[in-house]
Amino acid sequence: MRRQPWQYVHRLHRLAAAVARGSRHQISTAIFPPPLGEGRVGVGERLKPPPPSAVGALRHRVGGVLYRAPLLRLALLLGPVVLWMVVIYLGSLALLFITSFWSQDSVTGAIVQNWGLTNYQFLLQEDVYRTIAIRTVGIAIAVTLTDVALAIPIAYYAARIARPRLRTFLLLSMVLPLWSSYLVRVYAWRTILSGDGVLNWTLHQIHLGSVNLGFSRWSLWIVFSYLWLPYVTLPVYAALERIPNSLIEASTDLGARWLTTFRRVILPIAIPGIVAGSIFAFSLTIGDYIAPDLVGDTEFIGNVIYQSVGIANNIPFAAAYAIVPALVMAIYLLIARQLKAFEAL
Repeated sequence: MRRQPWQYVHRLHRLAAAVARGSRHQISTAIFPPPLGEGRVGVGERLKPPPPSAVGALRHRVGGVLYRAPLLRLALLLGPVVLWMVVIYLGSLALLFITSFWSQDSVTGAIVQNWGLTNYQFLLQEDVYRTIAIRTVGIAIAVTLTDVALAIPIAYYAARIARPRLRTFLLLSMVLPLWSSYLVRVYAWRTILSGDGVLNWTLHQIHLGSVNLGFSRWSLWIVFSYLWLPYVTLPVYAALERIPNSLIEASTDLGARWLTTFRRVILPIAIPGIVAGSIFAFSLTIGDYIAPDLVGDTEFIGNVIYQSVGIANNIPFAAAYAIVPALVMAIYLLIARQLKAFEAL
Protein backbone atom coordinates (compact mmCIF):
# COMPACT_ATOMS: atom_id res chain seq x y z
CA MET A 1 0.00 0.00 0.00
CA ARG A 2 1.39 3.36 -1.05
CA ARG A 3 2.04 5.73 1.84
CA GLN A 4 0.65 9.24 1.92
CA PRO A 5 2.93 12.29 2.28
CA TRP A 6 1.65 13.09 5.74
CA GLN A 7 2.77 9.62 6.90
CA TYR A 8 6.39 10.46 6.00
CA VAL A 9 6.12 13.71 7.95
CA HIS A 10 4.78 11.73 10.90
CA ARG A 11 7.71 9.28 10.66
CA LEU A 12 10.22 12.15 10.55
CA HIS A 13 8.59 13.68 13.63
CA ARG A 14 8.82 10.37 15.52
CA LEU A 15 12.44 9.94 14.44
CA ALA A 16 13.38 13.41 15.69
CA ALA A 17 11.65 12.78 19.02
CA ALA A 18 13.40 9.41 19.39
CA VAL A 19 16.82 10.94 18.64
CA ALA A 20 16.16 13.65 21.21
CA ARG A 21 15.33 11.05 23.86
CA GLY A 22 18.23 8.81 22.85
CA SER A 23 16.17 5.59 22.75
CA ARG A 24 17.56 3.05 20.24
CA HIS A 25 14.35 1.06 20.28
CA GLN A 26 12.25 4.10 19.47
CA ILE A 27 14.70 5.14 16.70
CA SER A 28 14.49 1.74 15.03
CA THR A 29 10.71 1.72 15.37
CA ALA A 30 10.50 5.16 13.80
CA ILE A 31 12.67 4.06 10.81
CA PHE A 32 11.10 0.63 10.38
CA PRO A 33 7.54 0.83 11.74
CA PRO A 34 5.70 -2.46 12.27
CA PRO A 35 2.94 -3.30 9.81
CA LEU A 36 -0.65 -2.65 10.68
CA GLY A 37 -2.15 -5.27 12.93
CA GLU A 38 1.12 -6.06 14.77
CA GLY A 39 0.84 -3.67 17.67
CA ARG A 40 0.54 -0.58 15.47
CA VAL A 41 -2.63 1.42 15.41
CA GLY A 42 -3.61 2.63 11.99
CA VAL A 43 -5.58 5.65 10.91
CA GLY A 44 -9.13 5.55 12.15
CA GLU A 45 -8.50 2.67 14.55
CA ARG A 46 -9.39 3.08 18.21
CA LEU A 47 -8.14 1.31 21.28
CA LYS A 48 -11.03 -0.54 22.83
CA PRO A 49 -10.91 -0.84 26.65
CA PRO A 50 -11.04 -4.39 27.99
CA PRO A 51 -14.43 -5.45 29.26
CA PRO A 52 -14.70 -4.84 33.02
CA SER A 53 -14.78 -7.86 35.28
CA ALA A 54 -17.56 -8.52 37.76
CA VAL A 55 -15.33 -7.64 40.71
CA GLY A 56 -14.20 -4.41 39.08
CA ALA A 57 -17.75 -3.40 38.26
CA LEU A 58 -18.88 -4.11 41.81
CA ARG A 59 -15.95 -2.14 43.21
CA HIS A 60 -16.77 0.78 40.94
CA ARG A 61 -20.41 0.78 42.02
CA VAL A 62 -19.56 0.55 45.73
CA GLY A 63 -17.01 3.34 45.39
CA GLY A 64 -19.57 5.53 43.69
CA VAL A 65 -22.13 4.91 46.41
CA LEU A 66 -19.62 5.70 49.17
CA TYR A 67 -18.49 8.84 47.36
CA ARG A 68 -22.03 10.13 47.04
CA ALA A 69 -22.97 9.24 50.65
CA PRO A 70 -20.38 10.69 53.08
CA LEU A 71 -22.51 9.80 56.12
CA LEU A 72 -22.55 6.16 55.07
CA ARG A 73 -18.78 6.25 54.61
CA LEU A 74 -18.34 7.75 58.07
CA ALA A 75 -20.66 5.13 59.58
CA LEU A 76 -18.68 2.29 58.02
CA LEU A 77 -15.41 3.74 59.31
CA LEU A 78 -16.56 4.47 62.87
CA GLY A 79 -19.13 1.69 63.21
CA PRO A 80 -16.75 -1.09 64.36
CA VAL A 81 -15.01 1.21 66.86
CA VAL A 82 -18.27 2.52 68.29
CA LEU A 83 -19.67 -1.02 68.51
CA TRP A 84 -16.56 -2.15 70.36
CA MET A 85 -16.84 0.76 72.80
CA VAL A 86 -20.53 0.12 73.42
CA VAL A 87 -20.17 -3.63 73.93
CA ILE A 88 -16.95 -3.66 75.97
CA TYR A 89 -17.10 -0.46 78.01
CA LEU A 90 -20.71 0.61 78.28
CA GLY A 91 -21.87 -3.00 78.30
CA SER A 92 -19.57 -3.89 81.19
CA LEU A 93 -20.67 -0.82 83.16
CA ALA A 94 -24.31 -1.67 82.58
CA LEU A 95 -23.70 -5.25 83.72
CA LEU A 96 -21.87 -3.96 86.80
CA PHE A 97 -24.77 -1.66 87.65
CA ILE A 98 -27.33 -4.46 87.22
CA THR A 99 -25.29 -6.90 89.33
CA SER A 100 -25.11 -4.39 92.20
CA PHE A 101 -28.85 -4.83 92.80
CA TRP A 102 -28.57 -8.60 93.24
CA SER A 103 -27.74 -10.33 96.53
CA GLN A 104 -25.90 -13.33 97.92
CA ASP A 105 -27.53 -16.18 99.78
CA SER A 106 -26.20 -16.17 103.34
CA VAL A 107 -26.35 -19.98 103.60
CA THR A 108 -25.24 -21.34 100.23
CA GLY A 109 -23.28 -18.31 99.04
CA ALA A 110 -25.03 -18.44 95.68
CA ILE A 111 -25.93 -15.26 93.83
CA VAL A 112 -29.64 -14.52 93.97
CA GLN A 113 -30.88 -12.45 91.04
CA ASN A 114 -33.51 -10.58 93.00
CA TRP A 115 -33.63 -6.82 92.62
CA GLY A 116 -33.09 -4.83 95.79
CA LEU A 117 -31.06 -2.15 97.56
CA THR A 118 -29.56 -4.48 100.18
CA ASN A 119 -25.95 -3.88 99.14
CA TYR A 120 -26.30 -0.10 99.09
CA GLN A 121 -28.04 -0.11 102.49
CA PHE A 122 -25.20 -2.21 103.89
CA LEU A 123 -22.62 0.24 102.52
CA LEU A 124 -24.38 3.21 104.10
CA GLN A 125 -24.95 1.52 107.46
CA GLU A 126 -21.42 0.18 108.01
CA ASP A 127 -18.96 2.84 109.14
CA VAL A 128 -15.93 0.87 107.97
CA TYR A 129 -16.90 1.09 104.30
CA ARG A 130 -17.63 4.79 104.53
CA THR A 131 -14.26 5.32 106.19
CA ILE A 132 -12.45 3.36 103.48
CA ALA A 133 -14.21 5.34 100.75
CA ILE A 134 -13.39 8.69 102.37
CA ARG A 135 -9.78 7.64 102.94
CA THR A 136 -9.39 6.52 99.32
CA VAL A 137 -10.82 9.75 97.93
CA GLY A 138 -8.73 11.85 100.35
CA ILE A 139 -5.44 10.20 99.38
CA ALA A 140 -6.41 10.43 95.70
CA ILE A 141 -6.98 14.18 96.07
CA ALA A 142 -3.66 14.63 97.88
CA VAL A 143 -1.79 12.66 95.20
CA THR A 144 -3.48 14.62 92.41
CA LEU A 145 -2.65 18.01 93.94
CA THR A 146 0.95 16.92 94.55
CA ASP A 147 1.44 15.71 90.99
CA VAL A 148 -0.11 18.87 89.54
CA ALA A 149 2.14 21.04 91.71
CA LEU A 150 5.21 19.09 90.56
CA ALA A 151 4.17 18.72 86.93
CA ILE A 152 3.59 22.42 86.17
CA PRO A 153 7.17 23.66 86.83
CA ILE A 154 8.72 20.55 85.25
CA ALA A 155 6.57 20.83 82.14
CA TYR A 156 7.08 24.60 81.90
CA TYR A 157 10.85 24.27 82.09
CA ALA A 158 10.89 21.47 79.51
CA ALA A 159 8.53 23.24 77.10
CA ARG A 160 9.59 26.90 77.37
CA ILE A 161 13.10 27.15 78.84
CA ALA A 162 15.16 23.99 78.25
CA ARG A 163 17.33 23.60 75.17
CA PRO A 164 16.45 20.84 72.68
CA ARG A 165 18.96 18.31 74.05
CA LEU A 166 17.99 18.94 77.65
CA ARG A 167 14.32 18.83 76.67
CA THR A 168 14.85 15.42 75.08
CA PHE A 169 16.61 14.21 78.21
CA LEU A 170 13.76 15.43 80.44
CA LEU A 171 11.12 13.77 78.26
CA LEU A 172 13.05 10.50 78.24
CA SER A 173 13.43 10.64 82.01
CA MET A 174 9.65 10.92 82.28
CA VAL A 175 8.89 8.19 79.77
CA LEU A 176 11.55 5.61 80.67
CA PRO A 177 9.99 4.64 84.05
CA LEU A 178 6.79 3.75 82.21
CA TRP A 179 8.68 1.06 80.32
CA SER A 180 9.43 -0.83 83.53
CA SER A 181 6.98 -3.01 85.38
CA TYR A 182 4.53 -1.43 87.80
CA LEU A 183 5.41 -4.02 90.46
CA VAL A 184 9.13 -3.40 90.05
CA ARG A 185 8.69 0.30 90.78
CA VAL A 186 6.46 -0.36 93.79
CA TYR A 187 8.90 -2.91 95.23
CA ALA A 188 11.77 -0.47 94.64
CA TRP A 189 10.02 2.17 96.75
CA ARG A 190 9.23 -0.46 99.36
CA THR A 191 12.95 -1.18 99.61
CA ILE A 192 13.76 2.54 99.87
CA LEU A 193 11.13 3.44 102.50
CA SER A 194 11.23 0.35 104.72
CA GLY A 195 12.79 0.35 108.18
CA ASP A 196 16.01 -1.26 106.94
CA GLY A 197 15.91 0.43 103.55
CA VAL A 198 18.14 2.85 101.73
CA LEU A 199 16.56 5.99 103.22
CA ASN A 200 17.05 4.97 106.85
CA TRP A 201 20.57 3.71 106.12
CA THR A 202 21.49 7.09 104.59
CA LEU A 203 20.00 9.03 107.50
CA HIS A 204 21.86 6.80 109.96
CA GLN A 205 25.17 7.33 108.16
CA ILE A 206 24.88 11.12 108.40
CA HIS A 207 23.70 10.88 112.03
CA LEU A 208 20.19 12.24 111.47
CA GLY A 209 18.35 9.42 113.17
CA SER A 210 15.88 7.21 111.35
CA VAL A 211 12.45 7.69 109.83
CA ASN A 212 10.36 4.63 109.12
CA LEU A 213 8.02 5.61 106.28
CA GLY A 214 7.34 2.07 105.15
CA PHE A 215 3.82 0.63 105.44
CA SER A 216 2.12 3.94 106.20
CA ARG A 217 -0.11 6.46 104.53
CA TRP A 218 2.92 8.64 103.91
CA SER A 219 4.48 5.86 101.88
CA LEU A 220 1.27 5.52 99.88
CA TRP A 221 1.29 9.23 99.16
CA ILE A 222 4.94 9.16 98.03
CA VAL A 223 4.60 6.02 95.90
CA PHE A 224 1.39 7.10 94.20
CA SER A 225 2.79 10.57 93.50
CA TYR A 226 5.84 9.00 91.88
CA LEU A 227 3.85 6.45 89.86
CA TRP A 228 1.41 8.89 88.28
CA LEU A 229 3.69 11.93 87.86
CA PRO A 230 4.52 11.15 84.18
CA TYR A 231 0.81 10.80 83.39
CA VAL A 232 0.26 14.34 84.68
CA THR A 233 3.44 15.94 83.35
CA LEU A 234 3.10 14.87 79.72
CA PRO A 235 -0.37 16.40 79.12
CA VAL A 236 0.70 19.62 80.84
CA TYR A 237 3.85 19.69 78.70
CA ALA A 238 1.79 19.22 75.54
CA ALA A 239 -0.50 22.09 76.55
CA LEU A 240 2.37 24.47 77.38
CA GLU A 241 4.26 23.65 74.20
CA ARG A 242 1.35 24.84 72.05
CA ILE A 243 1.38 28.35 73.55
CA PRO A 244 2.58 30.84 70.89
CA ASN A 245 5.57 32.92 71.88
CA SER A 246 3.77 36.01 70.61
CA LEU A 247 1.27 35.82 73.48
CA ILE A 248 4.00 35.84 76.12
CA GLU A 249 5.89 38.58 74.29
CA ALA A 250 2.74 40.70 74.04
CA SER A 251 2.10 40.31 77.75
CA THR A 252 5.67 41.36 78.50
CA ASP A 253 5.46 44.34 76.15
CA LEU A 254 2.31 45.51 77.92
CA GLY A 255 4.22 45.66 81.20
CA ALA A 256 2.95 42.49 82.88
CA ARG A 257 5.26 40.77 85.31
CA TRP A 258 6.15 37.10 84.98
CA LEU A 259 3.69 36.02 87.69
CA THR A 260 0.88 37.99 86.05
CA THR A 261 1.73 36.51 82.66
CA PHE A 262 1.71 33.02 84.11
CA ARG A 263 -1.58 33.55 85.92
CA ARG A 264 -3.49 35.30 83.13
CA VAL A 265 -1.91 33.93 79.94
CA ILE A 266 -0.12 30.63 80.52
CA LEU A 267 -2.30 29.01 83.17
CA PRO A 268 -5.67 29.42 81.36
CA ILE A 269 -4.22 27.82 78.22
CA ALA A 270 -2.65 25.00 80.26
CA ILE A 271 -5.88 24.20 82.16
CA PRO A 272 -7.02 21.48 79.70
CA GLY A 273 -3.71 19.65 80.05
CA ILE A 274 -3.82 20.00 83.83
CA VAL A 275 -7.36 18.62 83.93
CA ALA A 276 -6.41 15.70 81.67
CA GLY A 277 -3.42 14.83 83.84
CA SER A 278 -5.40 15.16 87.06
CA ILE A 279 -8.01 12.74 85.70
CA PHE A 280 -5.26 10.16 85.20
CA ALA A 281 -3.81 10.62 88.69
CA PHE A 282 -7.16 10.71 90.48
CA SER A 283 -8.74 7.73 88.71
CA LEU A 284 -5.62 5.54 88.89
CA THR A 285 -5.25 6.19 92.62
CA ILE A 286 -8.88 5.41 93.38
CA GLY A 287 -8.81 2.14 91.45
CA ASP A 288 -5.46 0.84 92.70
CA TYR A 289 -5.31 -2.05 95.15
CA ILE A 290 -1.76 -3.43 94.71
CA ALA A 291 0.26 -0.54 96.16
CA PRO A 292 -1.84 -0.37 99.37
CA ASP A 293 -1.04 -4.05 99.96
CA LEU A 294 2.68 -3.67 99.31
CA VAL A 295 3.60 -0.31 100.87
CA GLY A 296 0.57 0.75 102.90
CA ASP A 297 -1.02 -0.16 106.20
CA THR A 298 -4.58 0.57 105.15
CA GLU A 299 -7.21 -0.61 102.70
CA PHE A 300 -8.57 1.11 99.64
CA ILE A 301 -11.83 0.59 97.80
CA GLY A 302 -10.01 -1.70 95.38
CA ASN A 303 -8.82 -3.95 98.22
CA VAL A 304 -12.36 -4.40 99.53
CA ILE A 305 -13.63 -5.20 96.03
CA TYR A 306 -10.80 -7.70 95.51
CA GLN A 307 -11.53 -9.45 98.80
CA SER A 308 -15.27 -9.50 98.14
CA VAL A 309 -14.75 -11.20 94.77
CA GLY A 310 -11.76 -13.43 95.48
CA ILE A 311 -12.39 -14.49 99.08
CA ALA A 312 -16.05 -13.99 99.95
CA ASN A 313 -17.34 -14.53 96.38
CA ASN A 314 -19.83 -11.74 97.04
CA ILE A 315 -19.91 -10.31 93.53
CA PRO A 316 -23.09 -8.20 94.03
CA PHE A 317 -21.57 -6.36 96.99
CA ALA A 318 -18.32 -5.84 95.08
CA ALA A 319 -20.30 -4.42 92.17
CA ALA A 320 -22.17 -2.04 94.48
CA TYR A 321 -18.92 -0.84 96.05
CA ALA A 322 -17.37 -0.39 92.59
CA ILE A 323 -20.13 2.09 91.78
CA VAL A 324 -18.67 4.47 94.41
CA PRO A 325 -15.46 5.40 92.52
CA ALA A 326 -17.46 5.54 89.28
CA LEU A 327 -19.82 8.10 90.83
CA VAL A 328 -16.90 10.08 92.24
CA MET A 329 -15.26 10.23 88.80
CA ALA A 330 -18.56 11.21 87.18
CA ILE A 331 -18.95 14.09 89.64
CA TYR A 332 -15.37 15.20 88.98
CA LEU A 333 -15.91 15.16 85.21
CA LEU A 334 -19.13 17.14 85.56
CA ILE A 335 -17.36 19.79 87.63
CA ALA A 336 -14.56 19.99 85.06
CA ARG A 337 -17.12 20.34 82.30
CA GLN A 338 -18.91 23.14 84.14
CA LEU A 339 -15.57 24.92 84.41
CA LYS A 340 -15.21 24.55 80.60
CA ALA A 341 -11.95 22.68 81.00
CA PHE A 342 -12.60 20.37 78.03
CA GLU A 343 -13.30 23.04 75.41
CA ALA A 344 -9.66 23.40 74.37
CA LEU A 345 -8.83 19.69 74.43
